[in-house]
Amino acid sequence: MAIIRWKPWGELADWTDEVERRMQRLFDVRSEAEKQVWAPRVDIKETANELVVSADVPGIDKKDVNVSMKEGVLSISGERKSEQRAEGENWHRIERVFGSFQRSFYIPVDVDESKIKASYKDGVLNIALPKKEEAKKKEIPIQVE
Repeated sequence: MAIIRWKPWGELADWTDEVERRMQRLFDVRSEAEKQVWAPRVDIKETANELVVSADVPGIDKKDVNVSMKEGVLSISGERKSEQRAEGENWHRIERVFGSFQRSFYIPVDVDESKIKASYKDGVLNIALPKKEEAKKKEIPIQVE
């Protein structure tokens, strides 16, 4: 059996931290939607010739999305605008999150930045990042003797 040193003030500190957390939760009047920070979900796949980044950005106009590439880092940013709430409307639930977002990804291969293409269809942003010739995988044939 191990001997554990008793720290009376340690237990008091744990208790006061817990009380503080509960009080913060009790008096935090922001709605759940306001508390959430949102960012679109992203898939990144690599083929022999390019990397393809697909981001879910439903309900966002393509003019509200920005894509940039600098020093090997791809950045996607934008904003989902909230719907206008008219006088007399009774909302029963608001779960969708609105506001600005930004995602950045380090791209592990050399990309030809002059040939990057972005397209937007059905709420999905697709970004094609063509690899430079020297970054493409080269097969080396093995000779059998």
